Amino acid sequence: MKKISIMIPCYNEEENVIPMSEAIVDLFNTELTSYDYELLFIDNCSTDKTREYLRMICEKNKHIKAIFNARNFGQFNSPYYGLLQTTGDCVVSMCCDFQDPIELIPKYIKEWENGYKIVIGIKTSSKESKIMYKLRSLYYKIIKKYSDVEQIEHFTGSGLYDKSFIDVLRDLKDPTPFMRGLVAELGFARKEIPYEQPQRRAGKTHNNWYTLYDAAMLSFTSYTKIGLRLATFMGILAGTGSFIVAIIYLILKLTHWNSFTAGMAPVVIGMFFLGGIQLFFLGFIGEYILSINKRVMNRPLVVEEERINFEEK
Repeated sequence: MKKISIMIPCYNEEENVIPMSEAIVDLFNTELTSYDYELLFIDNCSTDKTREYLRMICEKNKHIKAIFNARNFGQFNSPYYGLLQTTGDCVVSMCCDFQDPIELIPKYIKEWENGYKIVIGIKTSSKESKIMYKLRSLYYKIIKKYSDVEQIEHFTGSGLYDKSFIDVLRDLKDPTPFMRGLVAELGFARKEIPYEQPQRRAGKTHNNWYTLYDAAMLSFTSYTKIGLRLATFMGILAGTGSFIVAIIYLILKLTHWNSFTAGMAPVVIGMFFLGGIQLFFLGFIGEYILSINKRVMNRPLVVEEERINFEEK
């Protein structure tokens, strides 16, 4: 009997962990009876009752496992680490807030049985903020244009991954993994399943402008050179423009010595213009350096505080 792993990252999801676990267990007891399963929750240091409820769930069902992180290790490391801790023939990654419909799981498994190593969900529309959906669409268009690697539009990370792919991830030892990029970069044959993203079942989203910026910068610094190349081109353009303006001013001053008074305005404007460009690209280059620094330090993805229902090694 093949074993399906379901991996669900969570953070302050006290209103969703019990309904989610019940829905998935019911799915395997009704539609997916020919498969064994494990359900792994990885908690990213929740501050509500999520861990309390997870202990209750694990006590009642030994197919359900839990990992409690020692602290919050971010929106990318924790889910990625959870994938590596699964033991099934394949693993399905789902959000805990029901925005990845559990109805996708049988569809994922069907395509996996057809031979696809990776089956992913693609949002064709969303019942959440239309503005955010349009902004994401714009972001994907920009990064697709300049990325060295294929970028998958409206892919949140939800999908099914064969054990062979998970083994490849284990060998990567990447301290700053970006799952959405790795799925495309590593080149496994994949099937895309379209779906409409529903609203959260309960609770508040943990995404904000900072987390979205963090995701965008990780994607940009991992898969594009546009920031560095743009800094080079803008430097050349600003330097050339400044040189031309300086020559024009010199000629005007030499030909109209008494009547032409440049004053300090051009100098001040030029300083602010060049200073603004420098600060912008110093920040951009700093993002690349930060990404390199994290990789060089090679710190662990996650430090565990506790794990439940895992077999003793």
